[in-house]
Amino acid sequence: MRTILLAAGAFLLATPAFAQAPDPNLARNLAATCSICHGTNGVSQGVVASLAGNAKADTLVKLQEFKNGRRTGTIMPQIAKGFTDEQIDLIAGFFAQQSRQGN
Repeated sequence: MRTILLAAGAFLLATPAFAQAPDPNLARNLAATCSICHGTNGVSQGVVASLAGNAKADTLVKLQEFKNGRRTGTIMPQIAKGFTDEQIDLIAGFFAQQSRQGN
């Protein structure tokens, strides 16, 4: 019985560590929500601006401005408000690492 209790206790102590393991695809998955307008991996095929290869700091500032209402837009203010600051940082970093040429 003692062994079972010790094993259960060890499992419960380890569970938060597993639950908080970072998802290596999180930035990509968050940025995928932008693909409808800004193209796959941020390479636009239309009139909407491409995000691929833009400096992280520039994208970060723009997204924060949309989120905080300092930049106007049609849909971007609503979309940006749906992300946390940490998610916006991941998204900006993802697009900064993408090739402007696309895949």
